Amino acid sequence: MEVIEILRQASKQVYDNVKNIDRIDVAVDFGIGAGGDISQNIDIIAEKTVLDYLKKINFNCVVLGEECGRVEINDNSKGYVIMDAIDGTANAVNDIPFFCCSLAFATENNLNSITDAVVINLSNGEQYWASKGKGAFLNETKIHVQNKERTYKIVGVNTSGASPELLKKLQTIFEHHGPTRHFGATALEMAYLSRGSIDVLIDLRDKIRVQDMAAGYLLIKEAGGLIVGINTEPLDLDFKTMTRLSFVCASNQVTLDQIMSEINK
Repeated sequence: MEVIEILRQASKQVYDNVKNIDRIDVAVDFGIGAGGDISQNIDIIAEKTVLDYLKKINFNCVVLGEECGRVEINDNSKGYVIMDAIDGTANAVNDIPFFCCSLAFATENNLNSITDAVVINLSNGEQYWASKGKGAFLNETKIHVQNKERTYKIVGVNTSGASPELLKKLQTIFEHHGPTRHFGATALEMAYLSRGSIDVLIDLRDKIRVQDMAAGYLLIKEAGGLIVGINTEPLDLDFKTMTRLSFVCASNQVTLDQIMSEINK
C-alpha cells in the first residue's frame, strides 16, 4: 500500500471513531501530553486510533505525536509519521465544528523531506491530501490556492496569547487587510488556504509545533502556495516535540511580498 493511502485510511478511521463521541466524554482531562498541552479524551482516542492502525499493518515508521511523543512502530523504520491527531482540541471540546486530524510522512528528520500529507476535517469528513510532486486534493478533486485578485482578501492571523509588541507589529495588517480570521485549528486553516478559501495565514507567536503544520506545509506547497519564516527564509526544521516556530503563508509571491513588507516595517 502506498504511504498516502495509509495516511488516508488512518485519518478516515479517526473520523469514524470520534464523530459519535458523547459531548460529555470529549473533554475528559488526561493531563499534560508530550507537546506540553493538556490532553483531552478526544486527543487520546484519535491518537490511539492512528497508532493501533499503524501497528496493525506493521508500517515501518517512527510516530512523532503531540500527545504520545515518539513511538517506534517497529525496528525497521523508513521514515516518520508526524501526527497531530486532533488539531483544534479547544474547538472540539466546546462543540465548535472546526477541528481536524493532521498526518504527514517524512523520509528524514526535517520538513523538506515530507512526501505525503493528509488533513481530515473531523466535522464533515472532508479529506485534504497531497503527495510530493503530484498536487493537492480535496477528496478526489485537485485543488489550488487562490490565483485571482480579490477585492477582499481573507487573512488568517493567530493572535492567541500574542504579546503587546507583536500586536503592534501586526497593526498595519489589521488596518489595511481584511477580513481577518482565526479559526483555531492551524492544519485545517492551511488546508483552506490550499483550496483557495484563505489568501494569507500569519502566525508569528513562536508557539506553533511542527506537528500542527507539517501536513499543511506540503498541502500548501503542492497547491501552488508559499510558506516562509518571519524573515522570508525557507522553513526546514527538525522534528522535535518542543520546537516552536513562526510562519507566513500566502497564495502567491505578490501577496507574500506585500504582507511581509508591512510586517517588517
